[in-house]
Amino acid sequence: MPADLAVIIVSWNTRDLTLDALRTLYADLEAYGPGADVWLVDNASTDGTADIVRRILPQTHVIESPQNVGFAEGNNLALRALGFGDGADESAELPRAVYLLNPDTRTHPRATRLLYDALFNLPKAGVTGARLTYGDGSFQHSAFRFPGLAQLVFDLFPVPARLHDTAVNGRYPRELYAAGEPFPVDHTLGATMMIRREAILDTGIFDEQFRMYCEEIDWSMRIRAAGYEIYCVPAAHVTHLAGQSTKQIRPQSTLNLWRSRVRLYDKHASPFVRRAARWIIRAGMSRKIGQAHRDFQRGELTAAQRDAMIEVYRTIQGL
Repeated sequence: MPADLAVIIVSWNTRDLTLDALRTLYADLEAYGPGADVWLVDNASTDGTADIVRRILPQTHVIESPQNVGFAEGNNLALRALGFGDGADESAELPRAVYLLNPDTRTHPRATRLLYDALFNLPKAGVTGARLTYGDGSFQHSAFRFPGLAQLVFDLFPVPARLHDTAVNGRYPRELYAAGEPFPVDHTLGATMMIRREAILDTGIFDEQFRMYCEEIDWSMRIRAAGYEIYCVPAAHVTHLAGQSTKQIRPQSTLNLWRSRVRLYDKHASPFVRRAARWIIRAGMSRKIGQAHRDFQRGELTAAQRDAMIEVYRTIQGL
């Protein structure tokens, strides 16, 4: 019989962080449940992640990808191994829920149990996500509204700082987190995303054309469209160090981010919003090209770094 919960962690060259994520997760599961199987998908790391996890935490199911296939496809490798994906059999022995957890997380006591219980107790819940904090304990937004045109402007142009933490920029009030009660959201951050079995069967798995970034937004849009609700559960606390894999390759990460954002608008937005989004993005990239030249002149970038970033910005303008 499958466990009630399957946890999936996808890693790439984050050996020590991944071990911390697994150790704190196992400690939480052993103390508070639920019963869970844990899966690690290693995206062709060169730091020995898969070998050390097999040695130190042999209860972990390890899948080694021969290449770095990204977040979406990496999670799908484990989801398919569990029995989800194209042609999934609803009568098959599947876990009640799947929990997607980043390798740069540390699970606090009862977090997993609280997410699991909320998933099955809240009205129409299809997804639950934890309250996240940074490594120093400071506040981190854990859930967001679906992106519109305003968020593009916030990301690409100077906007008064007082507006950054508002609904205009897709944020939920900090008071909702502080209140400690679950609240409905458009989507949680992909760092902690627990998904009900039926929601997966009704919507499929990750769209692998989102190699990195926005994949959880796309899936959340499909889950919401299928009639499920998505909740942030502030009582479930997880530390999220944020961006530990993607920061290793900044130009490629920037290109991956904007390719995914353009795809998200192309897939879900109206023709008018798609055209407007492209105009905003192109104008924003022109501004970033100018900024790269200024950063070089101030000695903040080398010539090679400047040229690499400008090439990326021009590629994004052509998407």
